[in-house]
Amino acid sequence: MKPFVLLATRAEDVPADEEYALFLRYTGLDERDLRRVRLEAGPMPEIDLDELSGIFVGGGPFNASDPAEAKSAVQHRVEAEFAALLDRVVARDFPFLGACYGVGTVGAFLGATIDRTYGEPISVVPVSLTEDGASDPLLEGMPSTFEAFVGHKEAISALPENAVLLASSPACPVQMFRVGQNVYATQFHPELDVEGITTRIHAYASHGYFAAHELQLTLDAVRRAPVSHPSRMLRTFVERYAR
Repeated sequence: MKPFVLLATRAEDVPADEEYALFLRYTGLDERDLRRVRLEAGPMPEIDLDELSGIFVGGGPFNASDPAEAKSAVQHRVEAEFAALLDRVVARDFPFLGACYGVGTVGAFLGATIDRTYGEPISVVPVSLTEDGASDPLLEGMPSTFEAFVGHKEAISALPENAVLLASSPACPVQMFRVGQNVYATQFHPELDVEGITTRIHAYASHGYFAAHELQLTLDAVRRAPVSHPSRMLRTFVERYAR
């Protein structure tokens, strides 16, 4: 089997390593078949699509909607690298699944409207499939509404016509979309479990997702309902595209 690759942007080692471990667990892949590239640590290497089965993108600290002068040199580099990669991915309709930061990367590439209108605090929210989502093969077997972990300052408020809306939540109209037949992006985190999101809450406590006095409230919010369905998408993605 040709390997998959996980493109990551987390600078903090503990949540970065745990993110990779979660993708390994829920895809069912081993380290040989899911190669990790930490883009915050250096330039994106040459990615030969002919030598891969598919691409995953993890979450991260970058906000596509931040003004250019507020973005670091690393963020500008990463955004340029993703734009060049997505030129090839979208043109070939190559298997791609971006989680959370995938909305920023694919959305920005498509020219979607990304702003802070529909940000969601770190929590568990009900995500509902659209009619297109219910018939999408990546979401096969998913209930029409399922609980998912979210936590984002920005979101897509308007999708371009060439994107297909697959899922929404009450406070965020674009939770998942598809371009072509094989390029996907989610606003929610399909890779997370309670332990993983707890690690991130502590790691990013000073990053503006919640006030200092809200730490315990945030920890309680991610335990308000069990989350079990989203991770199924990762295994389905591998089963569908492994070659």
